[in-house]
Amino acid sequence: MKPTLLDWATTLMSYFLLGLIRVLTGSQARWWGCPPKAEQRIYFANHQSHADLVMIWAALPKELRRSVRAVAARDYWTKSPFRQWLTSAVFNVIYVSRERHADEDPLEPLIEAMNAGDSLILFPEGTRGYADEPQAFKAGLYNLALKFPEVELVPAWINNVQRVMPKGEVVPVPVLCSVTFGVPMRVLPGEERQDFLARARSAVIALRDV
Repeated sequence: MKPTLLDWATTLMSYFLLGLIRVLTGSQARWWGCPPKAEQRIYFANHQSHADLVMIWAALPKELRRSVRAVAARDYWTKSPFRQWLTSAVFNVIYVSRERHADEDPLEPLIEAMNAGDSLILFPEGTRGYADEPQAFKAGLYNLALKFPEVELVPAWINNVQRVMPKGEVVPVPVLCSVTFGVPMRVLPGEERQDFLARARSAVIALRDV
């Protein structure tokens, strides 16, 4: 099928953004605990900026970016047509609602993506934090891990990205940033939800000083 003008625009935008992100941040990927592999995984990281999504996307090798999909808040990333096009066409994100509805399973779109063979990027805090350490993790990571026990869970620490776009600022500031990927983990036999979430959070924090 012949590429359309929109296809060309999407491709050009992805290359432009990749170059811009790398100029502003350095976008260093540090595979400390595992090598980059084109296999199904769930990456989970700390969350301090809206730029986290694009930062971790840019840090991944090209062959991984095609199959790794970030999970993003629907209310923020669909607020304007441009944001929605950017996140859906360029980053291929999975939208989730931060507001709970009785007839809606927030994990359903993530499960569909996993069943299709995609990998995920999760921010288990559920919202941005401003402290030095992540907030308590929500249950979604644990529930996905139970449903897909064969999939590796890879912790990641995103460093300095909150300084690229400080709160209230509209002009990015060039700052050297990095994403450190840790040792894959899984839910242990009989491990309770809160114990696992605390262990997963500790695995992310431990990468801060690696």
